[in-house]
Amino acid sequence: MSERRANRAYLSLGPNIKPEENLPAAVCELQAFGRVLAVSSVWESAPFAADATTDRATRPAGSNFLNAAVLLETDLSPEDLYDQAIAAIEQRLGRVRDPHDKNAPRTIDIDLSLFNHDVLEFAGRRVPDPEIVKRPFVAVPLAEMEPDYVHPTDGRRLADIALHCASNSGLRPRPDVRLEESE
Repeated sequence: MSERRANRAYLSLGPNIKPEENLPAAVCELQAFGRVLAVSSVWESAPFAADATTDRATRPAGSNFLNAAVLLETDLSPEDLYDQAIAAIEQRLGRVRDPHDKNAPRTIDIDLSLFNHDVLEFAGRRVPDPEIVKRPFVAVPLAEMEPDYVHPTDGRRLADIALHCASNSGLRPRPDVRLEESE
């Protein structure tokens, strides 16, 4: 009989409302849904919104985001991880979704960026998250945790993706905000 292996969920986190409080709180809450194997450093990025006329990111006024990544070992499926963990944590931390502005300020945003080496679609979400190859605030924290992880559809290592999209990004480290791995 074969032994079932736990799943490896790579999560991207990003609050800009009380981020110094909400980011560590989210990491702490994730521990109820598995074992936190790794956490990235914390990175600061300016908010952005998509310009519908050009499909390019613009920089509106607003509080900067703190971004990080977490590697969670869990028995949950991707769907259950989203339904039972991510949605519940976002709700407990006061996340309010604005249907007219997906880039509105938020207390926490948790995205399932990678799941094992799977390629998935569920509930309107895609895994790997397409933002990995576009946004340094997603790519850099993930690459920091597992630089040699090969993106399942892009074929590049996370370190190479991060290097490519991080140049001139304005992303900066925030060593004053620390996240703890579980013991």
